[in-house]
Amino acid sequence: MTITQAPRSPRTAPTSPTAATGRDPVIDLVRALCVVAIVLLHGLQMGVTVGPHGPVLEYATVGASWYPPVTWLLQVLPVFFVIGGFSGMLAFRRLRDRGGTATDFVVGRVHRLLLPAVVTISVVGVVLAVLQVRGVPPELLLEAGVRYGQPLWFLGVFLGSQAVLPTLLRAHERAPLGTLAVLGAGALGVDALRSLTGLDAVGYANLAFAWLALQQLGFFLAEGRLDALRPVTRVRIGAGAVALLAGAFALGIFSPDLIAQMNPPTSALLLVGVAQTAAFTLLRPTLAALIERPRLSAVTAFVTARTMTIYLWNLPVLLTMAGVSAYLAEHGGLLLPDPSGLLWWTLRPSWLVLSLVLTAAVAWALGGMERRRLHHPTTSSSRAQQAVLLALAGVLVPLLAGTTVLTALLAAGLFLTALSRVQAPRVSRVPLASKAPQAPASPHVSGAPQVAGAPQASGAEPHVGTLQVTGAAGR
Repeated sequence: MTITQAPRSPRTAPTSPTAATGRDPVIDLVRALCVVAIVLLHGLQMGVTVGPHGPVLEYATVGASWYPPVTWLLQVLPVFFVIGGFSGMLAFRRLRDRGGTATDFVVGRVHRLLLPAVVTISVVGVVLAVLQVRGVPPELLLEAGVRYGQPLWFLGVFLGSQAVLPTLLRAHERAPLGTLAVLGAGALGVDALRSLTGLDAVGYANLAFAWLALQQLGFFLAEGRLDALRPVTRVRIGAGAVALLAGAFALGIFSPDLIAQMNPPTSALLLVGVAQTAAFTLLRPTLAALIERPRLSAVTAFVTARTMTIYLWNLPVLLTMAGVSAYLAEHGGLLLPDPSGLLWWTLRPSWLVLSLVLTAAVAWALGGMERRRLHHPTTSSSRAQQAVLLALAGVLVPLLAGTTVLTALLAAGLFLTALSRVQAPRVSRVPLASKAPQAPASPHVSGAPQVAGAPQASGAEPHVGTLQVTGAAGR
């Protein structure tokens, strides 16, 4: 990974009005809606029953005939990465106009995304240790750890995508269509190779190609190129993407379950992202009118400031709800119906509302972590690169090995080390005058210059949301 400063390019100067004002309230609204959709999706997936040997965590959506159509509504991560590219491009260009560099941008992203992550996984590790001491069955803790760790992929992919954004923006400014075509062709090539070899592991190369192509599409949106197309053209583009997707389902190329297209990612996500982006440009005037409503604007602002916190804490909240429900059911205080039955659907709305309320409460209490400033950011490109790699390693540990007390502590340690790398070395913070107090005053010797941290951009830093991470998406 190389962090370079993208040069200005007059012919690709942003034409969107948001380039001057900094934030786009409509983009913030879409990000918030994506985060809510992700929370609802997680709430539908979480199932808990009590079997002969105790509580059982399960995916309530496995084999459910109603689930694939629902994924057409709640699979929002493609557009989340598109708006991540939108927000990231504008944020980096504003930073660059003030004299900032690509390193400043990446350092700011690492700081904002990892602060809530290190708190979340540390708390999860402590809770797992307490439950282990209290005698909770190891297999139940293992399943809970796996369920918690799975959504962490979004944190890693979103952070990695944002880390290479300055480099990809430079490519976009030189050859916008060519760069997008290369990434899209890469995603198609990975799918073809996976199909020919029968190796699903090959598909994980699309963690780069598919999500980066969607982020790249966000650059076009930010520059106003998509809005400049005639409405009928945008309708045809969106309808064409949906038709291709439906045709791929009919031919058995892709599963109609759009959530299944993420593990590993497929080029179906590109079609979903194109369709969602086209729909967004057509609905922008309606969304702009909606965001003028004070209550909706307040909710949007709340979610935008806490996108990654909401994303990271939603699963711990749901797991806690599942644990409490199982405890009450074991002691006769609650009835836990089998998933997809009439009683399950009767109770599920209250379950979803409670998960939203509790997740929002946690985000209200802990969301300030995302807004903490980095007072002494490093200006070293190599330290920024090391921080990104350490963060990715911290995500992979619980993702691959499951979340246990040991892996949670290891991941937290890697995150903390990454955060330390984006801090300037302590020696560079000492003013030159304090190193030699006996030297005469000189207009040419002053305190060490302060380097401004990367601004808190309107990204999902979430949200998928932002896998936000934004988050998430990350908002």
